[in-house]
Amino acid sequence: MSKLGRVVEAVDKYNNFVENEVKRARTDKKFGQQMVDRWNQIKANIPVGTAPTGLKLPRLALPEIDEAGDITRYLLADGLPGEFPFLNGAYREMYLEPMQNPTIETGTYEKNGHGKKSKLNGSKNGASNGTVAAGVSPAQDKAEQPTRLPLQQAEEPTRLFSGLMLAEDTNERFHFLGAHQRSKRLSTAFDGPTLYGIDSDADGVFGKIGEGGVAVDTVEDMIRLYDGFDLGSPDFSASMTISGPAPIIMAMYIAAAKRRFGPDIVPKLRGTIQADIFKEVQAQNETIFPVEASLRFLTDMMEYTTRNMPRWYPVSISGYHIGEAGSTPVQQAAYTLSNGFAYAEMMAARGLEVNDFGPRLSFFLDCGLDVEYIALTRVSRRIWAIGMRDAFGAGHKAQMFKVHTQTSGRSLVAAEFKNNLTRTAAELMLSYMNGTNSCHSNSADEPFTTPSEEWIRLAAHGQAILLDESGIFKHTMNMLSGSPGMKAVERAVEAAILEEFREIERLGGVMGAVENRYQRSQIQTAAHRYEQQIYSGVRPIIALNKYRNENEDLPEFELARTPRSKQQLQVDRLKKFKAKNAKKAEPALEKLAAVVETDENCFPALMEAAEVCSLGQIGETLQEVVGRFRPMV
Repeated sequence: MSKLGRVVEAVDKYNNFVENEVKRARTDKKFGQQMVDRWNQIKANIPVGTAPTGLKLPRLALPEIDEAGDITRYLLADGLPGEFPFLNGAYREMYLEPMQNPTIETGTYEKNGHGKKSKLNGSKNGASNGTVAAGVSPAQDKAEQPTRLPLQQAEEPTRLFSGLMLAEDTNERFHFLGAHQRSKRLSTAFDGPTLYGIDSDADGVFGKIGEGGVAVDTVEDMIRLYDGFDLGSPDFSASMTISGPAPIIMAMYIAAAKRRFGPDIVPKLRGTIQADIFKEVQAQNETIFPVEASLRFLTDMMEYTTRNMPRWYPVSISGYHIGEAGSTPVQQAAYTLSNGFAYAEMMAARGLEVNDFGPRLSFFLDCGLDVEYIALTRVSRRIWAIGMRDAFGAGHKAQMFKVHTQTSGRSLVAAEFKNNLTRTAAELMLSYMNGTNSCHSNSADEPFTTPSEEWIRLAAHGQAILLDESGIFKHTMNMLSGSPGMKAVERAVEAAILEEFREIERLGGVMGAVENRYQRSQIQTAAHRYEQQIYSGVRPIIALNKYRNENEDLPEFELARTPRSKQQLQVDRLKKFKAKNAKKAEPALEKLAAVVETDENCFPALMEAAEVCSLGQIGETLQEVVGRFRPMV
């Protein structure tokens, strides 16, 4: 049995444990009273804040229950925010505004201005104290909350995504997007040649340079890309959406940071790189090395960053692309979680301690409009916590499912495209109801072209309106959690995810399922069914197959294209870089090839090569040693 099979057993066993404890609370008067007393203590210690209208609101909303069994089920099956099994959130407070004048009558604060420390769920899995992960730090991140000291400003969960033309063009867009953000959280999209590890001067790629993303060939491009940003600042994080050549791009990022800030910058670097090979062979196609070699390069990078870069997430286990490829929401969650458990198993097999690498794993999910998205992230967080604790022996920080959410690109349509603003707004609401750690909202004009500044601003403002202007999430945790409908969806989604786990386990685990093309075939089937539902009208798409305006003229958009002059500039820069470093590149590549043929971690040699070699040169050298990816039939 693989670890995935043990995860299924762990979830079933935990659910049985919860039900047994519920029965115990109802039959054992002493135990039941202990649970009621704990519940009353929790409620008494909840601070009360004040909305701008003067309305008094608790910082944490809890269900109005007083029966011992119901209380036990809530505390054990759901958990308070920041506590096992994390259904209600990875952190105790997430989007809440810092309290300026907390009330004293709740019993939370003593006369000296410091709170009484309370272990809310009575277990070893207590609330997180000051942990910063996946870009979100709690607004109040300590059990003892001073009332007179300056309060920490919560980091905005909005992540800014861009990638167009050359590095300096994307850099300009980053500065535009981040102008009013306290935290600079930048996600980078790369052009096609970069995603496939191909240099811009390669035959046949000239017209693709800078199209649909930014062209990055060398460490010098990486310097231009993040010019003007303090890469070592606690308020800066970089996210790079690339998987096949991800270890090479990661090595270039480190090299660029060292050139700008010196070698001491490395442990201060914060962010993530996607680097998810499993989702590439399951749903996307940007794999450039054979699967086993790709996983070796990935785990080499993960091992290095785990040991040397405590603020870096070396893999973003991505369900987004699985969802965008056509999967159902349950398939997206099941394949993403199972891939995560597979990566954890690989790292454990290398002898790394789960509590060292576990906190460095992060996730990336899609959020569409299907009903499953009401609870998909919540359920994923719960399954991950139980699996990591009970199948891997992980502690609190490694149990936390830290997730970035992006609204669904697949849900955007060209017909009456302004409706996409509403679709994205609904998806943002669902994302924050699920307690996402960070979020990216798509632009309404994306069915036509790379988003323009106008529509990007509207997309970012959608999050700002929801989080800053509205009071939906900034006054009270659990504001929209726990409705009967949400609980029904949670139960159905969890059962369906575990059933997918059982099928993957039957096929030999994640690798066995990949070799049988199971995930890819299931995604293709779901995508075909999705399209059939649209064309038959079973799945209504407003303005496309329902309430369609037959007189609509499609709007005209200026397509975002990279001028030939810029494409030529990229080629000229690359050739100049290669000529300048020709004498250093050859021995660096020879050293890299020699290390790859051993069992030694190749990432240090890869970082050396990144200083003087281009992306394509490194990729070709690695392919000469390990071969190229060939799709499995």
